Amino acid sequence: MTRTIKTLLIANRGEIAVRIIRAARDLGLRTVQVVSTVDYDMLAARLADEVVEIGPAPANQSYLNIDRILAAAKESGADAIHPGYGFLSENAEFARRVEEMGLIFCGPDAETIERMGDKVNARAAAIAADVPVVPGSKGRITDIAEAITVAEEIGYPVMVKAAAGGGGRGIRVAHSRAELENTLPTAMNEARAGFGDDGLYVEAFIQRARHIEVQILGDGKSAIHLFERECSLQRRRQKVWEEAPAVMLPAAVREELCASAVRLAQEVGYRGAGTLEYLYDMDREAFYFIEMNTRIQVEHPVTEMITGVDLLREMILIAGGGSLTIGQEDVRCAGHAIEVRLNAENPANGFLPAPGVVETLKIPGGPGVRFDTGIYEGYGIPPYYDSLLGKLIVWDVSRARALDRLAGALGELSIGPGPTTAALYAALVRNADVRAGDVSTNWLESWLEEERMTALQSGSA
Repeated sequence: MTRTIKTLLIANRGEIAVRIIRAARDLGLRTVQVVSTVDYDMLAARLADEVVEIGPAPANQSYLNIDRILAAAKESGADAIHPGYGFLSENAEFARRVEEMGLIFCGPDAETIERMGDKVNARAAAIAADVPVVPGSKGRITDIAEAITVAEEIGYPVMVKAAAGGGGRGIRVAHSRAELENTLPTAMNEARAGFGDDGLYVEAFIQRARHIEVQILGDGKSAIHLFERECSLQRRRQKVWEEAPAVMLPAAVREELCASAVRLAQEVGYRGAGTLEYLYDMDREAFYFIEMNTRIQVEHPVTEMITGVDLLREMILIAGGGSLTIGQEDVRCAGHAIEVRLNAENPANGFLPAPGVVETLKIPGGPGVRFDTGIYEGYGIPPYYDSLLGKLIVWDVSRARALDRLAGALGELSIGPGPTTAALYAALVRNADVRAGDVSTNWLESWLEEERMTALQSGSA
């Protein structure tokens, strides 16, 4: 049954809130922006048709407070809620309570979030859909002896992961039995503290891996893919640079990778926009499913740039009970896109957060340049939330030309006076390994350590 959305409440903040508002506006929808007491001046609040305060600055009293967000939806007469990414976007209880209120949740149903948000259950779903998974435990690890048995079957090194984890958190690597025995109790405590669930699982650690993910759209009955992205440049398992399509991925592997993502999405009856994440083993030239993100991704713009599909628009249309508006045959991959995340952090000082007032903001322009942001000149960056200021995205007909365009756009971009990660990307875009696409998931941290040591030796650090 199709349900009409007239008013959309955005249960998020920052640049993704701005992006959702713009997509909703294109569909002729009224928008309601929730804000904490320190967020009245953010760009999303200025763009929305209505603003509702939901609590103090700490996220657990505002953007993570389900009761207050649902009260705001009732007060404003919203028909639907879009959670964006982060905060409550993958919270099954939130999705369930939204639906119980008779509202529309712009994302998958609670059961799908629960199933695919648990790494063990997601792995089982992948196996059922004939999607390759990293060798590892078949279910949750309940004690050290069981973990050791699994590790010795698949061989060291192994990764210990929180079953309910996400965003690169709750992960440890053990290179020996002794390390594994020492790691497990701590990992269980961290999982319990971070996710309220001490469940773990063990899998093989792929030492030369690339991080590849496939964007999918589903309407609960059918699903399509919108090709893949590469997110191998990471720091502390957090993505900082994403591009599409993936570099140096053989055509046959790309075809099977994307087909496997569609199979898994259909296996779980997925509704909305989602991303299936894989590791690509560079030595074996094989890919393995690792997890699914049941939400829109920070890096979704690179997919939009190479396909021309507005993912947020599709999410909203599907959420109302609609079917996919495009078929697989309608999706074409053209050119190459790159996104870099601009954070209010100081790369020269251990990426220390640097909140403050944005006194100057010069946004680059021209063909193939996009800047998604939630800031403006005079905006005060609050210290309570993620340090993301915006995302610079470029497109061109080839990767080499996209890299050159990125270099030019970074030269034109100016956010001040505080430090940002722009300087990091200006260095990376000139790096020979990056330009050749010769990177892996551990490349950036190794490079940063080398740069730090060089600076120390030269006395410039």
